[in-house]
Amino acid sequence: MSEATPAGSASEVDPNRRPVSVSRRQRRRNSPGPREFVVDVGSFLARIVALILSVVVLIIIAGILLVVLKANPANSIVSEVHSWAHWLAGPFDGMFSFHSAKTAIAVNWGIAALVYLIVGGLIVRLLGRTYRDRSGGRSSYPSEELV
Repeated sequence: MSEATPAGSASEVDPNRRPVSVSRRQRRRNSPGPREFVVDVGSFLARIVALILSVVVLIIIAGILLVVLKANPANSIVSEVHSWAHWLAGPFDGMFSFHSAKTAIAVNWGIAALVYLIVGGLIVRLLGRTYRDRSGGRSSYPSEELV
């Protein structure tokens, strides 16, 4: 029967299963350097941008739903969400005109949400490219492995 190997890497245990001490110099060599710090900052920024992007798109979609479902505009929550969505989708207002104002808002603000998703996704992807693992330089983001 084979015996189970001890947990941990090979550098922590010798062949006789006795712990191996690691010198300070060796620990310094194995510690993350400036390159790894840049990698962590890139992934952190990518996550922050993705979070902001998600909030922006959710506000626009909520604004669309409130207009289409005829929410009471006198309600303070409805008016706040509508004003934020109107401000975020401002450059896209009046892009297309329809007979119904609800349809025009749904289409124009929907295009705004789509543009935010595409541009924000590209920014997140570019920031995420700095987040590489140490084995061969492949990205650790699963969406990039499909491309």
